[in-house]
Amino acid sequence: MPDCFIVSPSIDTVSAGDVASTRKQQGWIYRYSTLVRVSHWVNVLCLAILLMSGLQIFNAHPALYWGEDSDFERPVLSIYTAFTAEGRPIGMTSILGRSFDTTGVLGRSELNGRPVQRAFPGWITIPSVQDLATGRVWHFFFAWLFVVNGVGYLSYSIVSRRFARDLLPHREQWKHVGGAIRDHLTPRLHRGMNAADYNLIQRLSYLVVILALAPLVVLSGLTMSPAVDAAAPWLLDAFGGRQSARTMHFITTWLLTLFVFVHVVMVLVSGFLNNIRSMITGWYAIESERRLP
Repeated sequence: MPDCFIVSPSIDTVSAGDVASTRKQQGWIYRYSTLVRVSHWVNVLCLAILLMSGLQIFNAHPALYWGEDSDFERPVLSIYTAFTAEGRPIGMTSILGRSFDTTGVLGRSELNGRPVQRAFPGWITIPSVQDLATGRVWHFFFAWLFVVNGVGYLSYSIVSRRFARDLLPHREQWKHVGGAIRDHLTPRLHRGMNAADYNLIQRLSYLVVILALAPLVVLSGLTMSPAVDAAAPWLLDAFGGRQSARTMHFITTWLLTLFVFVHVVMVLVSGFLNNIRSMITGWYAIESERRLP
């Protein structure tokens, strides 16, 4: 008989508790609740659209500064089109005074087969053409959805004690911090019941995102709003000025993007189908990837 969980034709007569119990006996665990799964996919949607619409907004003034005012002579970062001695246009990116040729991607790229002068290319912005007003509409709507979704997830995690159980590192885990780091730097990944629990690196990463990066990207974004500054002037003081807040918003956005990239890589390496299935159905296979949901 195949090593899999089989649902009989009389499943209508079986209670949800019996089904869950049978699954656990077959090597499954119910890893994610419905609210966690929904909030996860809402975050996926929000972060994708926020990044793309945010780059659209950035393209309207593709330079970053530090402080309250825009120091056009000394930007922290700028992306622009320059011209060679022969008059050929090229894309340039300047970071802390050092410039790099980024033609084809940053500063000068193609849109519908034609070269255009823009910081980030059209394939990564919403909309693809230069349209600041539309980009702002997309960005603001999904920014508030991101905030509401995050507050809902965090509240649920605290009330249900999932935050303490699944995200706060255990004392025993700190004793094996070296092994946890090695496991993430090499292809060695936990299998069996060890894979059902977040390890130390995962817990610390999620804590940094939930308690540091996410609040920072939201607060720095709010600081760029004159209306919010009037109601909460302490935000300007905290970030050292509106331009500093914009720079921090940009940096934090790419740190979140880096986290998402690493997260996706780990999902692929540790079992793509099993991980995706668990985030859709809630059920995670412990002993064998061959079991069916």
